[in-house]
Amino acid sequence: MRPKKVILCVDDNDQALSVRKFVLETRGYRVLTANNADQAIELYDQGKVDLVISDLVMPHCNGNDLIVRLKEIAPWVPAVLISGSMKQFDPTSRADAFLPKGACSPQELLERVRVLLVRKRGPKKNVPAQGMHNTAIAATQGAA
Repeated sequence: MRPKKVILCVDDNDQALSVRKFVLETRGYRVLTANNADQAIELYDQGKVDLVISDLVMPHCNGNDLIVRLKEIAPWVPAVLISGSMKQFDPTSRADAFLPKGACSPQELLERVRVLLVRKRGPKKNVPAQGMHNTAIAATQGAA
């Protein structure tokens, strides 16, 4: 059995955080939650996080600044920014994806998470069989 992917959700709104956690956990993800940037960084440092989902508007440190700080630690970890005040993706953001709060369904969130986790894992590497490699070399040598 594959280990569960760990998603860190950050939001100062407890209700939004619990709904997001429920949606993700019902799909088999392990979810860590934080109410602010300091908690998020502490959780991020403690364990392996595969993806971050952060609200944009939070006191003391907004989601964009948090993502910048987390990307300094591990730039390969994808991050999703969620906002109710911003309606489109800001290209200067370090986030890998943007979802408008209230306008995106749980299915859209799950699909975005799935795509980002697949992208993080990278494409499957096709390694040719030993015999096929030798045949390809012989064919190119014969053609020369």
